[in-house]
Amino acid sequence: MRGAPPGILLIRRIRGKDWSLTTYRKPSSIVKCVLDQYPKKANMVHPWPIGDFFVEKELVGSEGNGLRDKGWAPFNGTDATSKLGEIDVAFLACYSLGMYVAGHLGDTLDLRLFLTTGMIGSGIFVGLFGIGYFWNIHVFWFYLVMQMLAGLFQATGWPSVVAVIGNWFGKRKRGLIMGVWNAHTSVGNIIGSLLAASVLDYGWGWSFILPGALIVVGGIIVYLFLAAYPEDVGFPCPHGFAGNSETVCNDEEAQIRKGDSVEAEKSAAPRFESGNRKSVGLLEACIIPGVIPFALCLFFSKLVAYTFFVLVTILSIGGEHISVKSAGNLSTLFDVGGIVGGILAGYISDKLKARATTAASFMYAAIPSMILYRSYGNISKTINIMLMMIAGLFVNGPYALITTAVSADLGTHSSLRGDARALATVTAIIDGTGSVGAALGPLLTGFLSTKGWDAVFVMLMICALIAGLLLSHLVITELTERNWKRKSVRIDEHSSAGN
Repeated sequence: MRGAPPGILLIRRIRGKDWSLTTYRKPSSIVKCVLDQYPKKANMVHPWPIGDFFVEKELVGSEGNGLRDKGWAPFNGTDATSKLGEIDVAFLACYSLGMYVAGHLGDTLDLRLFLTTGMIGSGIFVGLFGIGYFWNIHVFWFYLVMQMLAGLFQATGWPSVVAVIGNWFGKRKRGLIMGVWNAHTSVGNIIGSLLAASVLDYGWGWSFILPGALIVVGGIIVYLFLAAYPEDVGFPCPHGFAGNSETVCNDEEAQIRKGDSVEAEKSAAPRFESGNRKSVGLLEACIIPGVIPFALCLFFSKLVAYTFFVLVTILSIGGEHISVKSAGNLSTLFDVGGIVGGILAGYISDKLKARATTAASFMYAAIPSMILYRSYGNISKTINIMLMMIAGLFVNGPYALITTAVSADLGTHSSLRGDARALATVTAIIDGTGSVGAALGPLLTGFLSTKGWDAVFVMLMICALIAGLLLSHLVITELTERNWKRKSVRIDEHSSAGN
């Protein structure tokens, strides 16, 4: 057995007693920092919600030249956009490919140590990217390699944290719980933007060093306090070892109703050792019913979500083109809508007990929301904000649902026999496939934009439609099961009435 984290052991000694099961269920979040570089400049305009939401003008130099002209070599030449694009693609490629490996390792190794290593490694290479500013490095390959290595280490994060939350919670309210928990990704985006902007006056390198240092500190906290498995602190696994989540869920609720008695909770099930569980391979995880359809659905869902960020920069509102800063603020509202969408999708899927139906419905609803945004988003700033949040709700709702609750459901599927676990592996397959779509979206946008921006919106709507259709078989299965259960209830009622 791996045992409790050292920080928890220390607190146990200080308190003189253990915590209850509900106390341990405090989901931790990781900071997702925004990586960006700017030249040092005065009169910095901070992003919303600290600064103004709509910024009328871009900052310019005294001679009227844009700040980009005074940028940092090798990113200030005529090929600057190309070089930055290569870094983004390289980062996403390493992140996507690394996730498939990281998922399997997450189910094989101790999640606490694995996540700690990933966070500290990520923080180091993010910080090294910023140190290039102080070391006066102007070699492109240095920044490219730092981003690639950061991508590999960051790939350990999402499969690990979803697996940890999945280890602690049963299936009954998983959609809502994970919908609320998933809000940390959007909140992290917003805080990361503010954090990076707050130190830009001291040089763009600090926008990487400070977040990198915070990630390292977070990794140390994870090592000291994260209880990745209930068994490691003396509680039974909520999934059991037969994958029967419905039965375990009832046991789980019964335990909590016993007044959070630690002794009752510990005696409710046998003491299993988390270290004795077996992981499954990638191919074995792929054949779990639903993994491939949801992975392909997320491919198109993430493509739509990431591409939508690009589109806000080309809009005009009231006949005037918005600034890049204002476009960034609008994309923040897309995240805000995504928070609501993730919670709403999780709640609805719990109530209906139909993850695929909920995800597909949200993807279909995203199509008219994008049409409305394209048609009426330029009328006024207020309408633009409202439509942006609505689009974020429907686009990011299924995205959040699939990467959290659906991944956890499939990672504890009843087809997994014995003590096998696949939480991190399944999460990695699904989210890794989605990340490929995120990388492909901007590339397709660059190609289609030459034919007009309407072509890009059409592409996004087609992708949203495909994402929904990919779940058709699962939707039919869920609806069939739901109708069968209703008929069974009616038959039972008639039988009881006849007796």
